[in-house]
Amino acid sequence: MSTIHRLPHWLGEEHAMIREAVRRFADKEIAPHSEELWEQETFPYDIWRQAGELGFTGLPYAEQWGGGGGDWLSFVIVLEELARVDCAVANALMANSTVASLLSNYGTSTQKDLYLRPILEGRQIGSIGLSEPDAGSDAANIATRARFDGERWVIDGAKTFISNSGTELGGPVVIAAVTGTRADGKKEISNFIVPSDTTGYQTGRKLRKIGWRASITHELFFENCAIPAENLLGERGAGLRQTLAQISTGRILIGALALGILQGSLERSVEYMKTRRAFGRAIAEFQGLQFKVADMATHAHAARLMLYDAATLKDSGVPFDMQASQAKLFASEQAMQAAHQALQIHGGYGVMAEYPVARAFGDAKVLEIVEGTSEIQRMIIARAALA
Repeated sequence: MSTIHRLPHWLGEEHAMIREAVRRFADKEIAPHSEELWEQETFPYDIWRQAGELGFTGLPYAEQWGGGGGDWLSFVIVLEELARVDCAVANALMANSTVASLLSNYGTSTQKDLYLRPILEGRQIGSIGLSEPDAGSDAANIATRARFDGERWVIDGAKTFISNSGTELGGPVVIAAVTGTRADGKKEISNFIVPSDTTGYQTGRKLRKIGWRASITHELFFENCAIPAENLLGERGAGLRQTLAQISTGRILIGALALGILQGSLERSVEYMKTRRAFGRAIAEFQGLQFKVADMATHAHAARLMLYDAATLKDSGVPFDMQASQAKLFASEQAMQAAHQALQIHGGYGVMAEYPVARAFGDAKVLEIVEGTSEIQRMIIARAALA
């Protein structure tokens, strides 16, 4: 193993084997198509199916429902290695996992068999509909409503920035909607499972992004969208609590994507510096560029330790909210910095879209926004530190 990608000494043999398997898959099956996926902004269906067959899509979930029965540390490693090559592909698995967590933790046996199993096995793709035009970080401000007519739930509203939506593989969207008013005057919010072929559910325009271009993102619209009463997920009024309970896990997974970009930026920079010559010698001999690589390597190692620690805490069943926010904050900001420096090292080639460093630059910026901006993470960390 290269010294620029050294594993923590305490990592088990099983985790090391998973890393090598995913790295081979990413290099062989994803890397050759990454530029095309970026240019055409198309979802990699063949890659998704292969990932499902290899067990990557359902790795940390129960085998009873089509999962792999693995741990969250293993899934972090999977996302890290995929994002090292193409963050959009890794994000598809990450977003699918958020839906899977909601269904796994709060769904009935029937709901799990109908909706969880297909997305864990890679036959369908799940999405989560929380964000709205006026409800991003302020999730409690959602306006989409659901009313019960005695037999069915009827949903009206709109969602935006929804990853994995509108794909040809279908799959459910789990959405949050206002179902009434609580005793304290605040909105009562519940979660619902909406199958992709439901009448009144429509995919809006495809949203174009500076990064994650192969990760399909749409607006969603619901107009008199009627679903069976049994498509309520968990208890009525528990929707916001259910969703917020998954956020810390999501922050670990976003951090894993950031670590992948950080590691990829480091590896590409080292390779380029060893082969590119200027002023009669390899640019790897220039101290100014050496310092950039030194910082990348140090930050990648630190981010990996933070993320693996947070994932291990989750696997152990102990609180990990603060560690998740710290890991997400550090990894995402250092990924942005590494992508910037990698582009600088590549010079004119770095701004050309056919070079992975250019594509990683846009991907990295997205990671400072999703699952809570850097500012939100600092608020959470400060609140915990001052408690």
